[in-house]
Amino acid sequence: MPVPALTAALHRSISEIDPAVWDGLKGDDNPLNSHAFLETLEQTGCVGEDSGWVPHHLSLSDEAGAVRGVMPLYLKYHSMGEYVFDHSWAQAYERAGGRYYPKLLSASPFTPVTGTRLLSPAPEVRAALIRTAVQLCDTNGLSSFHVNFPTSDEWRLMGENGLLLRQDQQFWWSNAGYQSFDDFLTALSANRRKVIRRERRDVQAALTLKIHSGSDITEAHLDYLHAFIEDTYDRKWGSPYLTRDFFSVIAERMRDQIVLVFAYDGDQPVAGAINYRGGDTLYGRQWGARVDVPFLHFEVCYYQAIDYAITHGLSRVEAGTQGEHKISRGYLPHPVYSAHHIRDRALREPVARFLTQERAAVAAQMAEYEAELSPFRKRDQA
Repeated sequence: MPVPALTAALHRSISEIDPAVWDGLKGDDNPLNSHAFLETLEQTGCVGEDSGWVPHHLSLSDEAGAVRGVMPLYLKYHSMGEYVFDHSWAQAYERAGGRYYPKLLSASPFTPVTGTRLLSPAPEVRAALIRTAVQLCDTNGLSSFHVNFPTSDEWRLMGENGLLLRQDQQFWWSNAGYQSFDDFLTALSANRRKVIRRERRDVQAALTLKIHSGSDITEAHLDYLHAFIEDTYDRKWGSPYLTRDFFSVIAERMRDQIVLVFAYDGDQPVAGAINYRGGDTLYGRQWGARVDVPFLHFEVCYYQAIDYAITHGLSRVEAGTQGEHKISRGYLPHPVYSAHHIRDRALREPVARFLTQERAAVAAQMAEYEAELSPFRKRDQA
């Protein structure tokens, strides 16, 4: 098929792109790469000049002016909030006299969730988006162009177009047609069933768990949620990435796709988590707690998510990054991807060697986790 004549444009706000065009091109039902989600991040000050995430969204239009493809794109002045770690690359390059920042990044900010990054149904347009972003990087003298958490098909296409390929892993829960949480437990080893039942029993003896979604979500819930998340960041990472205003606006715009899990001591909320619901997937995001109750994190973030997915017929729960402890709770390793264009050959070659070794190590670790740590009964793995 001949490559169409396409004109590139950069947009300093996603508001410059028609929401119907953006969402019509993205080709998936993931709420975390939707126009509404990305626009809300901009409108509530989560991304922008002050945060070091400066929107430069890319669009490609045909000769008639119709937008054929778009890509979420940011000029980044640091590597925070990405969940794909290149700090060592930056340090090495700057020790050698180079300037690593700003760099170009395609991602959903602060969101380690796999989703479409090359928004077009046409293969030739998706390839053109890659080439155009690489050209933007090179002609503007930027150190690098990165794509975080693309789909596997996009990742392979990026490799075919010369980008360096990186693989990591997350831990996802898959629904094997379970009819209830107890039905899920029957698929586990006897020891794991016993442990999970004890963990749930202990939490539920101390606190009451409730799900809030859709019109049930109030501003008071969002006040508590933001405060819980702030507490978590204060203890671990510093300031949270998402503003309080973000939660109000996103709840207004995407209310039916938000699932809150709250824990109550009497009538008082003491812990909570926010999840986003796609067509067949529940995406676990931030959480926090004001009390120290054993196993509370597992209940609020993992078990309640599984229970919700089973009840609502969802196929999968993606519970975020890291956390080998998730394996014993039924969340098994799953590959996630990123792709990288390094302009300077002096940095590109050692990064390429590192990524080759890292991919092999990640694959080996995933296989070891499946073989040695899976909580599922062995005969169910055949």
